[in-house]
Amino acid sequence: MKRSILLVAVLVLLPRFAVEAAGQTWATPRFASTYHDFGTVARGAVAEHLFWFTNTSGSDVHVRGVRTTCGCSTPSVVHSTVKSGERGAIRAVFNTRSFTGQRSATIIVVFDRPRYAEVQLQVRGYIRCDVVLQPGSVDFGTVRKGQAAERVVGVDYAGRSDWRITAIRVPAPYVQVETRETRRHSGRVGYELLVRLAEDAPPGTIATELTLETDDRTGNRVPLAVSGQIVPPLSVSPALLYLGNASVGQALKTRLVVRGSEAFRITAVECDDPRFQFEVGPEAKTLHFVPVTFQAAGEPGPLSVTIRIQTDLSGASTSEVTASGTVLP
Repeated sequence: MKRSILLVAVLVLLPRFAVEAAGQTWATPRFASTYHDFGTVARGAVAEHLFWFTNTSGSDVHVRGVRTTCGCSTPSVVHSTVKSGERGAIRAVFNTRSFTGQRSATIIVVFDRPRYAEVQLQVRGYIRCDVVLQPGSVDFGTVRKGQAAERVVGVDYAGRSDWRITAIRVPAPYVQVETRETRRHSGRVGYELLVRLAEDAPPGTIATELTLETDDRTGNRVPLAVSGQIVPPLSVSPALLYLGNASVGQALKTRLVVRGSEAFRITAVECDDPRFQFEVGPEAKTLHFVPVTFQAAGEPGPLSVTIRIQTDLSGASTSEVTASGTVLP
């Protein structure tokens, strides 16, 4: 009798376990990696990592939440809803101010669409208590292209009186570092790092890492994150204006967003295709919205034209955008 009851219970629960198992496995292969080692980092240093995943399920994926097994790591959801074919990320921040020594954590990511699943991500690292960075990273913020910028980072060491930074590895050619010793007394050593961003740095996002090499026998490399955004004096978005399909006689309306590093006027918007019309205001400002109207006419077929925007902004007065689409019969 007991065996019969047990058999019935197993048969009832098996489908449920099968469904849960399927839910657990559908998400795991979509993460590019489920493990990250921060290595050896200084106390107070900014240390974070993005776990990227790709949605190949054929429907929207939704992250309900994240949790961690250790306060040494703080997870957060970067993209909560990810459409099929797109990528999302989970951010893991190593809490270097509150913890020291060897630390590890398991981050549990909970999905609730298209099916329930939990994915475990692993992080680990060693936080040195004898080396402190202030601030914990080099953040240049937003810098106009062609301008130089610099930041100062203090390095404090407690331990050997003869401790030294022997070298600094800089992977980005447009970042330079000068080192100045500020203190060496009673087992305390101090350095000041002057980090410069060169004027010829290309536009885009700065996301790199300096490496401080020391004369320690082990753990002699300490990373220092460098971030920022270099923006051109004049930019237009979208850089590629896609109009889609328009039937003959149809009017399509959209707009261009023109940004400048300082207040400016748009003096003209030119295009060799007379089917395009633009509206430009006379005032000077750092952000302009330019309405664009395309009147589909003429022979059907694809189109690709250049739109030239003229401004009175010094140093970068012109910008170009390519507009494309198709005129249908």
